[in-house]
Amino acid sequence: MAHVDNSADVAVDEKPDPASALRPSTVDKAPALAPGSGGKRTGDKVFSGFSTAAGISILILLASVFTFLLISSGNVLITPGDELAEQVGFARGKTFWQFAGVTVFGTLLAALIALVIAVPFAVGIALFISHFAPRKLASGLGYVIDLLAAIPSVVFGLWGMWTLEPLMRPIFTWISSVLTPVFKFLSGAPIKESGEVVGWEGGLPGLKYAAQNWDWWPLAHDAAQFVPPARNILMGGVILAIMILPIITSLAREVFLQTPRLQEEASLALGATRWEMIKMVVIPHGRSGIVSASMLGLGRALGETMALLMVLSPGLEINFKLMSPGQHSTIASQIALRFPEASGIESDFLIALGLILFVITFVVNFIARAIVARYAEFSGANA
Repeated sequence: MAHVDNSADVAVDEKPDPASALRPSTVDKAPALAPGSGGKRTGDKVFSGFSTAAGISILILLASVFTFLLISSGNVLITPGDELAEQVGFARGKTFWQFAGVTVFGTLLAALIALVIAVPFAVGIALFISHFAPRKLASGLGYVIDLLAAIPSVVFGLWGMWTLEPLMRPIFTWISSVLTPVFKFLSGAPIKESGEVVGWEGGLPGLKYAAQNWDWWPLAHDAAQFVPPARNILMGGVILAIMILPIITSLAREVFLQTPRLQEEASLALGATRWEMIKMVVIPHGRSGIVSASMLGLGRALGETMALLMVLSPGLEINFKLMSPGQHSTIASQIALRFPEASGIESDFLIALGLILFVITFVVNFIARAIVARYAEFSGANA
């Protein structure tokens, strides 16, 4: 019986297929998760849920604060003004809306004074740090500016009341001596006999009529009159300017540092000086950022309490006598001053003032965030 050798056939069958090396192997590989298939890992689910809850909690907190203010101030908003003026002693016979108008005017006036003083200094400091100072000096100065923002407002109030106020008296005296004759020439001055006004002296047509009939006229003869001590709204604005200076400086510095380097070098290569490069490239590129930084600083100034409470002699007037004490007051300082001794309808009265301040601050910050978003959308950094 003949023996048949099948070894050749076995060897042929065991030869590897050359094409199989080009095909991807599917052995010992976990199936990939398709996007949107719902097969998220546990860590992704936990992180997503935590982030969502954190975002929703902010909205809930904001809504709860607004609801509390609205409910607590409901009695004040529906009570007739004359009745409310009799029940609230510190209102000095004013209705709620009259009192609120006076304090809103003082709040906005102090904040605007702070912006006028702080913004030029903040932009100058930011430009020095970003484009002029050596690197080591710039980093150290930036650290000091950021540290200034961490100082409590009560410390600024103490420093302003005991140190800055005596230093500002000669400056206010000089400003008053320069501006008072100018205002008297423009609007004239009353002629008094035995404390009563019997006539009017000087003044230009139109301006004279405004000074005679409008108590809030900003060019009145005594608008720049300084009455020591310097516990006036201008002093409060100076303190607020120092407090918001770090905020505006830090944001403006970051905006200036985002200016495209190629544009700066191109302007210098075309023969521009350092100042011309900053004027034509850096400042136009950062204009929206400067505005947004100023708006954020304004939001801080609107809600400031202790510093103004300590340096400002409060009053309930609507005028532009910036260097006279006992003329103006702010919402936050009135709440801090009156709330410890308030009860009943007086507490609701102050809470209603807080509601107005909440709305004003929310609107200012909303506008600021809109400007920031617009700047981010059209910034060259996003290209």
